[in-house]
Amino acid sequence: MRYTPLALAAGLLAGAGAARGQAPPAPLPPPAASAAASAASAPGGGSALKLEASRLLQPLPRGEAAKRLPIVLQADRITSQPDLETVAEGRVEFRRGGTVIKADRLAYDTAQDQAAAQGQVRISRAGAIYTGPELVLRVQRFEGYFLTPAFEFTQLGAGGRAERIDFRDSARSRATRAEYTSCPRDTPEEPAWVLRTDRVSLDLDKNEGVAEGAVLRFLGVPILALPALSFPLSDARKSGWLPPSINTDNRSGVELSVPWYWNIAPQRDATLTPRLITRRGLGLDTEFRYLEPRDEGTVNFDWLPHDRLTGRSRQALQWQHQGATGSGLRYSADLVRVSDDEWWKDFPNAGRSLTARLLPGRVALEQPLQSGEVQGLAYLRALRWQVLQGSDAAVVSPYERTPQVGVRLGWRRDGWDVAVESEYNRFTLPTGTESRAGRQGGERVHLLGHVSHALREPGWWLVPRLSVNAAAYRNDLHKTGRVIPTLSVDTGFELERRTTAFGRALLQTLEPRLLYVRTPYRAQSQLPSYDAAAKDFNFVSIYTDNQFSGVDRVNDANALTAGVTTRFVDAVTGAEALRLGLVQRYLFRTQRVTPQADGSPDGAPLEQKFSDALLLGSTSVLPGWTLDGAVQYSTDIQRSVRSIIGVRYSPGPFRTIGTTYRLARGLSEQMELGWQWPVYGGSKAKEGGKACSGTWYSVGRVNYSLKDSRITDSVLGLEYDAGCWIGRFVAERLSTGRSEATTRLMLQLELVGLSRIGSNPLRVLKDNIPGYRLLRDERSAASSADERPTAPVHD
Repeated sequence: MRYTPLALAAGLLAGAGAARGQAPPAPLPPPAASAAASAASAPGGGSALKLEASRLLQPLPRGEAAKRLPIVLQADRITSQPDLETVAEGRVEFRRGGTVIKADRLAYDTAQDQAAAQGQVRISRAGAIYTGPELVLRVQRFEGYFLTPAFEFTQLGAGGRAERIDFRDSARSRATRAEYTSCPRDTPEEPAWVLRTDRVSLDLDKNEGVAEGAVLRFLGVPILALPALSFPLSDARKSGWLPPSINTDNRSGVELSVPWYWNIAPQRDATLTPRLITRRGLGLDTEFRYLEPRDEGTVNFDWLPHDRLTGRSRQALQWQHQGATGSGLRYSADLVRVSDDEWWKDFPNAGRSLTARLLPGRVALEQPLQSGEVQGLAYLRALRWQVLQGSDAAVVSPYERTPQVGVRLGWRRDGWDVAVESEYNRFTLPTGTESRAGRQGGERVHLLGHVSHALREPGWWLVPRLSVNAAAYRNDLHKTGRVIPTLSVDTGFELERRTTAFGRALLQTLEPRLLYVRTPYRAQSQLPSYDAAAKDFNFVSIYTDNQFSGVDRVNDANALTAGVTTRFVDAVTGAEALRLGLVQRYLFRTQRVTPQADGSPDGAPLEQKFSDALLLGSTSVLPGWTLDGAVQYSTDIQRSVRSIIGVRYSPGPFRTIGTTYRLARGLSEQMELGWQWPVYGGSKAKEGGKACSGTWYSVGRVNYSLKDSRITDSVLGLEYDAGCWIGRFVAERLSTGRSEATTRLMLQLELVGLSRIGSNPLRVLKDNIPGYRLLRDERSAASSADERPTAPVHD
């Protein structure tokens, strides 16, 4: 559940909730039975009637079943007049279903069906504790009042008090002069934050609460006030205003957003977000979501009718959809478009694509196929790009596919694996990039297939594989094609032994592996290259039979790849304590089809017999420490050409610091440092205690380019956990060019048990800081950084 500002949280809701779950109780047992129960429970009165708590949480009965629930009454003294009145005094306990009422004195008027409790009256129900000096209640109709009640919600660690609560029936109630907070309430000082209202009316049947004269005070200062507002009484969605958001950046200035949520139907909703941007003017963001039986999707539209900085209207559209027919035909769409090339710089926080300057437009139809043990997929797709060019550097766009038509079939049985894929593509270039030298569109039909048979026994495996890559091309220059077969044999062993190291019992494995690949040479430099690119050289790609991704290039090979990995695994927990690996490829002949240094195809022949060696290591042997490293070592120049080394220290919750060193010799060299660490204060707030003692945390991540001697991207911030409230201040700097950057300032106030107010930096912190944890991680289900609020309020 996500708590929204001024919702009185479930505060008053659960306070009245002591009443809402009760159906009109059945009449009290006859006075004689009550007296007998009292006598039985009295000292020396025989076997006492003993009530014990159950560890099982059972759902409460409803309707007629609730009316038949028995009433149990026990006290030090019980006196009664048949059909008139029953009075219980001294440690009175009244139970019915999941509701328990305790008091010093309770009188039940049989004729009026009215219970009057006095003294230290206490109601507990469904995790809510409700106390006060006097309760008067007509039991069957559940009408009455509770004077000066205080309430506590153990699950939320929050509560409050009211001057009076009036119960109109089992579903409706009204609280007068109520306040709610999660801060300590047993001190004479005003809580750090408190929500006060003149009146709150609750209607469980309508799932609605209405508050009048609501004022939110923080550190003694009113920060939000509304004359009237409504809120839902459960997790159910409800139309209304959501908490406002404030963002600041160096390109747009201060931005104030106030979302309005519209619960259109159970399967459809929308969020309309008016925005006021100080440098640009007024804007509107909209989001529409739908979830039909066979279709679901989201439409986002951001609109600035007149951007004062550019002097024109600007907009962005995103549509994501997927669905299926009864016959199994699947269809999907993913469309992202913006009005101008500068959108990604001006609004980096509104990114609609993984690649900020390449925006996709995809549509697809897919039909699963199955005939006996043969499974497959037939598909029709199309892909187009919007390329956002800039003045600092041009973007080279991938080819568009208009259309892409294909079929895939596969069969597996008893270790055999047979698969075939055939596809037709028409490649085009995005608008505005057609004139780039050396690039032109065309058509391609390709056929990929393989057959393999795996022999596996305990401790070893052997997989021979025969594959083929055939393609035919047609464009304005020529019409040609080629067929390239490949034979590979993959084998390995899995050996293990028990050992003792690092003071504990371990299981050590030794996993040698060999891959032999034989592919004949076929001249391909004169063929088009629409989707070929060099695979990243790593522990996964070195064990593949082709160094290129895509279809258009297949490297010739007569090579053997040999590697070995050893692991030390805890024999009790199964946790990996240490891993070491080494792998290298040997060429039996010169490789003539190779990638260039930048990853593009058609590089110079490779005569070097031994490839670069890959070394891998990781360990968590030292308590709290994690070390990872991967090095690509050139035997030719006897130096490392690529390396990634990371160290992280996490001795406990909310304490993590890590650094990573990345080197690509001749291209880049970078250091990354990320952390979340307490810098001042006690531990009560950290552990989720009530005391608002306060703990300061420093959070951040800095990426520093050693090659350029400058900071590229950075996130710096402070978090203050006062136990009942959390403050966050985060600054983010994103590079948008060689000499340009966008800086955002995010300020958020989280009132624990109520809501978050301000901009939301949590997604930025979680994405950028390895090991970052929410300070209220124990309630992460209710406070996910990217969860949509489902309990809005409105005027």
